[in-house]
Amino acid sequence: MNGTSKTALRDPIRVASVDELKEKGSIVVSGNDGPIAVFHHDDGQVHAVDNRCPHMGFPLHRGTIKDGILTCHWHHADFDLESGCTFDLFADDVPVYAVETRNGDVWVSGSRDQSGDAEYWRNRLREGLEQNISLVNAKAVIALLKSGVSYKDIAETGGRYGVRYRSSGWGPGLTILTAMTNLCGYLPKDEQILPLYQGLTHVARDSNGQPPRFDLQPLDTENLSFEQLKRWFRRFVEVRDTEGATRCLLTAVSMDCEPAQLVDMMMSAATDHVFLDGGHVADFINKSTELLDHIGWEHAGEVLPSLVGQLCAAARSEERNAWRHPVDLAAIIRKANAALPGALASTSNGHVWEGPVELAEVILGDDPQATVDTMLARLREGMTPLQLSQAVTYAAALRIARFHTQNEFGDWITVLHTFTYANALHQALKRTGSPELIRGVFHGAMAVYLDRFLNVPPARLPGDRATADLAGKTDEILDAFLTELDTQQQVEPAARLVYRYLADGHPVDRLFRTLAISLLREDAEFHSFQMLEAGIRQYEELRGSAEADHVLIATARYLAAHAPTQRALNQTAQIALRLSRGEALYEEE
Repeated sequence: MNGTSKTALRDPIRVASVDELKEKGSIVVSGNDGPIAVFHHDDGQVHAVDNRCPHMGFPLHRGTIKDGILTCHWHHADFDLESGCTFDLFADDVPVYAVETRNGDVWVSGSRDQSGDAEYWRNRLREGLEQNISLVNAKAVIALLKSGVSYKDIAETGGRYGVRYRSSGWGPGLTILTAMTNLCGYLPKDEQILPLYQGLTHVARDSNGQPPRFDLQPLDTENLSFEQLKRWFRRFVEVRDTEGATRCLLTAVSMDCEPAQLVDMMMSAATDHVFLDGGHVADFINKSTELLDHIGWEHAGEVLPSLVGQLCAAARSEERNAWRHPVDLAAIIRKANAALPGALASTSNGHVWEGPVELAEVILGDDPQATVDTMLARLREGMTPLQLSQAVTYAAALRIARFHTQNEFGDWITVLHTFTYANALHQALKRTGSPELIRGVFHGAMAVYLDRFLNVPPARLPGDRATADLAGKTDEILDAFLTELDTQQQVEPAARLVYRYLADGHPVDRLFRTLAISLLREDAEFHSFQMLEAGIRQYEELRGSAEADHVLIATARYLAAHAPTQRALNQTAQIALRLSRGEALYEEE
C-alpha cells in the first residue's frame, strides 16, 4: 500500500520519520504477530511486510527491492511488495501490513486483519496439493486449525482432491490421510497438525504428475433393485470390466442406497476372489468408507468409484502358487464357502464368547483344514461372524507381536498386510453382516497360516520382568520409548517398554499419543501408518484384556523396526510451526 493508508491502522506503531526511513531503506519494528519490515524505495512508496520470509523465515529486510519486487536472497523467492503475493509458489505469500504517514512520520499497523484467513488458507491448501508443496500444506493445516476449521473439513479438502486428481484412483496417500484422520479423534487439537500434514503431503505426492480421473454417469433408470445392481456389479468385476462395474456402483449411489449396502456391494465383489492384491483392495475399500464417515456420504459418488479400477484389476491369490501348492488353500476355501450357509443357519447358542484366544491359537497352527473346520464349527455353535473375525484379526496381530527379527526385513510387510486386511474385514462386517463378507474372514485365516514360518522361532512376548526398574514411572517410560526409536532396530526394547506401561495401568491415551509422535516425526512409508491406526482400532475392540495389550505390543515392534528415518517431512513441519508462532528462525549477530 502507498504512503497513506486507506483503512485505519490496527494497533499503530511509529516506525521513524520519512527522512530516516528513506535514508536507511528499511527498518524492522516488533509487531503483535512478529517482526515487521518497513521499506522505503526509490519511487517514494512505503510498504510493510512480515519480516520473515514465508518460505524459511529468513529476514526480508536483508533482501533487495527492484521495480516493486522484493527478493529474498536465501532461496531467491520474489514477492510483489504491494500485495505480498509470491511469484514462486514454493515460498508462499508474505503477510502485508497497512502503513501511513502522519506529519512526516511513518506509522504501521501492529497487527493484521485476519478475518478472511480461513478462506485464504483453504485456497492455499488446494494450491499446495496441486503443486505438491509440503511447506504450504503444513502452514495451511496450522492456520486452518487455528481459525477453528475442524480436522474433518481439512481432510475433506485433501480427500476430494485425491480421488479426483489421480487417474489410477485410490492410492496409499488417501489411505494415509484417512488413517491419520481417524487418529485425530484421539488427539487434542494442537496435536492434529502432524497427522493431517502427513496425510495431505502423501496425497499430493500420489497425485503429482497424474492426469485427473473422470467419472462415468449412472444408468438412466429407476427400475432396478439393489440386489440386481449388486449382481451386475460383481459380474463386471469378475470379468474385469471397470466401466460396467463403475456405472452399476454410481447407479446404486444415485438411488440413495444405504452406506451399508454400498459397503456390501464392494466388499462382496472383493471377497469373490481370495485375498485380492495381497490384502490392499479390502483395506482400501474400508478406508474409503471411513473417509466418507468423516466428510459425509453425500460424497460417495466421488469417492467410491476411485476403487473400482483396482478392484477389477487386482491379482487374485487363488492364482498364486503359494495358495495352491503344496496345500491347495483355494480348494479348502471353496469347500468352506459351500458349508458356510449351513453354519450360519444354525440356531445353536451353545458357544460362550470368552475372547479370541482359544480360536486364535487354532488359526495360528499348522493345519489349515483344521482351522477352517474349527471356524465353521464355532459358527454352528453360535459364535457370531464378528467374534470369528475378531479371532482372526487377533491371530494376525500375534504374527507381528511374535515376528522374529532374524527374518528378512521386508517380511514385516507380509505380516502387516494380513493384519490390516483382517482389520478391514472386521470393520466392514460391523457395517453389514453379509455372508459374502464372512468368506473374507476365512481368506484372512488362510493368510495367517501362510505367514506361519515368520514366527519360527517365535519372538517372545514381554513378561513381568520387563524393565521392572521403570515400574510406575509414566513419563520415563514414554520418554524412553521415543529415545529407543532414535536408534535402528530397537524392536524388543520398544516392546518391553510398552508392556511395562500397559502392565502398570498408565493412561492409554498418552501411549496412543506417544506412538503417534514416534511415527509422525518419521518419513514413514504407508504401511507404518496402516499399522498404527489398525493397532489402535483393534486395541479399542479388545480394551481391558491382555489381548488388547498384545496388539499394542505388535504395533510398537513394527514402528520400532521402521525407525528412525531421515525425518525431512517433520523438519518442514517444524519450520511451519515456528513461523506460525512468530519465532525468528534466523537471528542477527
